Formats: sequence, structure tokens, C-alpha cells
Amino acid sequence: MPRECLVCGRRLGAQEKHLCIWCAADLPCTWYWERKHNPMADRFNALLERTRADGAPLDYAYAAALLFYHHENPYKRIPQALKYGHNLSVGRYFAARLGIVMGQAGHFADVDTVIPVPLHWWRKWRRGYNQAEVIAAALAKALHARLRAHALVRVRRTRSQTRLRAEARLKNTEGVFRLRHPFPARHVLLVDDTFTTGATLYACYNAVRKALGPSVRISVATLAVVEA
Repeated sequence: MPRECLVCGRRLGAQEKHLCIWCAADLPCTWYWERKHNPMADRFNALLERTRADGAPLDYAYAAALLFYHHENPYKRIPQALKYGHNLSVGRYFAARLGIVMGQAGHFADVDTVIPVPLHWWRKWRRGYNQAEVIAAALAKALHARLRAHALVRVRRTRSQTRLRAEARLKNTEGVFRLRHPFPARHVLLVDDTFTTGATLYACYNAVRKALGPSVRISVATLAVVEA
């Protein structure tokens, strides 16, 4: 089968991978990895503030995504190819690109543990893989960090988040995740495929924070972020 560009459908040349040179040049990168404070991080930290006890210390959580996701933008086919198209190669390739640039940013340089958002066992069995784990594995390799693919467990199955509003997403993921057991870490990176409202990563953050305590920094990363 001829290889085609994920975005425009052009036939790829021998040196092109997943995207043609024209679509690769126009990749809607966020550049969030270069900035400690960015719109994605601000949105995530606003969630954390909601449950912070008065006077309790709270480190600003860093956040990064490779590209912007918009329903009318054909680049949405990149995360969709991984999540729905069973194209693990796409996930590994673009996650590795994100990992390289994150590794060059000082505030991610000390990440020592990478944890993917877990799927419920039934959903993982049906899909055959966890797309967040595919991304997390590539990030861990690029950042020279330890991948703890099964550190978090989803204690109950939830409704799909796709059609839920922000408040419903928070309620849908409340108390869903649990850390299997504590472990030593300095900087934990939580990974998902796409950042929409941050509700799923927020629930994972709370589970990790509860188990590991306030001394561990926790950051988040995704392949794509939905433009607010």
C-alpha cells in the first residue's frame, strides 16, 4: 500500500514520515514546552486551585503539548490516527518529537518518572492498547525517565468524555484513579493523548499527590491540546 500524508493525503516520498514536507512545515505546534506559564498550564493550574486548602502550598504544574487540536483542522488526524486508527507508529513518532523538545527545556529536565493515564481494563482489551501509554513510553525514553505504565489504576469505568461539558467531565472522573503504591520520585510527568478541559489529568494528579505527598513536583503532557 502506498504511504500517504495523514493531513492532505499526498503520497509520501522515501524520506517523509507520516506527513509530507508541506504539511510538516505547517504543523500547528504550541511551543508550550518553552514556557513555564502558558495557556494550557494556566488552565490546568486553575483546576488545581479549586481544591487547594487555604494556606496549603501548591507548586505551579508545568504543562506541554506538541500541537493544537481543532475540529476543523485536518491536523486533528494525528492524535485520531493513534487513538482510533490503531496507528501506534504515529503516536511514537510525534511523542518522540515532543520528548526531544521537552528535554531541551530546563523545567522538564529533572523529570524522573512518567505515568500514562490508564484505560479501564475493558476498554483497553477492546482497543488492544492504551494510547496514553504509547505516548508516555516515547516521552520516557526521550527524557531518560522511568516509565511506570501501571502505577495508576482506574477503579471504575467512566462514560466517554467526548460529549461532556467541563463540569460534567470533572464529575465523571472524580475519584476514578488510585496509585497502586507509593514510590520515590522528584518530578512526575502525567501523560494523556489530548488535553481538552484537563479533567482526566486533574483526577490523576490528585491521586498521585495524595499518595506521594507535597514534595513531589507533578507536570502534565499530551500529544495535542484543544484550543480554548
